[in-house]
Amino acid sequence: MEMHSVQSSNINAIGYDEGSETLQIEFINGGMYQYFDVPRQVFDGIMNADSKGKFLHSNIKGAYRYSRV
Repeated sequence: MEMHSVQSSNINAIGYDEGSETLQIEFINGGMYQYFDVPRQVFDGIMNADSKGKFLHSNIKGAYRYSRV
């Protein structure tokens, strides 16, 4: 999965696989998580958000199944 570096105090990079609708987030502390069944517009939303962390907490955490990678 191609990862895109982002400007964030908490998130280092974000990737998305459209075929499986998997969103992958790599945190600055080294943790990496995959969120499943995430629509493309949610990926577009976090990539365009002024605050990636706020978008993650408001729209992704608690809304999608996830696994630590």
